[in-house]
Amino acid sequence: MTIEQYADLHTTKENNLLSKINRETHLEVLKPRMLSGHLQGRLLAMISQLLQPNFILEIGTFTGYSALCLAEGLQKNGELHTIEGNEELASRLQKYFQESNYATQIYLHIGQAQNIITTIEKKWDLVFIDADKENYALYYDKIFSQIRIGGVILADNVWWDGKLIDEKAKDKKTEALRIFNEKIKNDTRIEKIFLPFRDGLFLMRKIKE
Repeated sequence: MTIEQYADLHTTKENNLLSKINRETHLEVLKPRMLSGHLQGRLLAMISQLLQPNFILEIGTFTGYSALCLAEGLQKNGELHTIEGNEELASRLQKYFQESNYATQIYLHIGQAQNIITTIEKKWDLVFIDADKENYALYYDKIFSQIRIGGVILADNVWWDGKLIDEKAKDKKTEALRIFNEKIKNDTRIEKIFLPFRDGLFLMRKIKE
């Protein structure tokens, strides 16, 4: 038994809707590995529940699993805005969100995140970046001024299967993530922890403008 399997057995179970999304994503959607999954989903939910945010921004919805986990900590009148670039997922996402307890609190935006981010005029308490890796640094720069002091930023896949320390790996996604990780490392406006969790998760807290 691996540590991941052990952790899975000793972590609060996902609810029925999340289990359904997990199952249907693996059966019906390309690249199901992109789904956050049980352990990461419970971590996202826990962080959100601790923060009790009014406004959450998610960049990269995929099939909605992580959005529904993040929504668990929303204030009663809070809002979660999630941006997805693949319009083919829109009807599936709308169906899942309507089945949830957060149907009136989740706002789905379909389109290019770099164009949408600045049109949503909110002061974010929590931001989750899990979209096209080439634009992580761009998204970070665009959202930073919209995050309140004390707000939390999460960025997924920042280990990138270990390619970041493979000198032979020179593809655009890998190079972009190297740049992003160094940017985060050197940014004194935030406190940050690189969590060796799944494919790497950056946890950041904004401490100054």
